[in-house]
Amino acid sequence: MKTTELRQKDAAGLEAEVKSLQKAHFGLRMQKATQQLNNTASLRITRRDIARAKTILAQKRAESASK
Repeated sequence: MKTTELRQKDAAGLEAEVKSLQKAHFGLRMQKATQQLNNTASLRITRRDIARAKTILAQKRAESASK
């Protein structure tokens, strides 16, 4: 997911996005454990998307706290 798409969301939307990405990452990890995962790069991509969403969420919270 692009950062511009994430920056357009509000804090509640970002929290929902992080939660859905974490569920997707968990599913991918289970597929890897059972050797059903074909594209192992998707784990890395999902992990980075989670970090990106959490970073923008923290920035939004800090911005709202400073106001």
